[in-house]
Amino acid sequence: MASTPECSPTKFVAADTFPGKRVVDRDGTRFGKVKHIHINKDTLAVSGVTVHQGFFKDYFLPETFIDRFTEETLLLSTPPVRRSVPVVDIDGHKIGSVKRLHKNPDTDELESITVSRGIRGPRIVSRSDIWGVGEKIILRMTRSEFSRAET
Repeated sequence: MASTPECSPTKFVAADTFPGKRVVDRDGTRFGKVKHIHINKDTLAVSGVTVHQGFFKDYFLPETFIDRFTEETLLLSTPPVRRSVPVVDIDGHKIGSVKRLHKNPDTDELESITVSRGIRGPRIVSRSDIWGVGEKIILRMTRSEFSRAET
């Protein structure tokens, strides 16, 4: 027989209501839908979510990206860097797209990205060279500065 929690029912949400909710940042950019909620076994706190973005495009977001859950969405405090997202220079000129994410294995924090540039080959860009993240990754340099930096 099920029992009702004695605490305030407005603070409780059933875990099976999370999958399928849209994942959105503060600007309204959609990043996919919640596929799984990950819970820390020891603390029973949410440690992150798996976001489904399309055919074979799932990625993990740690709890540091999560602002809150609403009735219909998961609101992000910071937009995530994802693979296949366009990379542009500070003036908005396209440079390439994110091919690979390089994260610290201990902290899962982003250290750099590999930018695919077609026939010119990939190039690794440090996290400090990233100016903004959203529907596109914006670098802190112009396209000519980007080209000169690799030589």
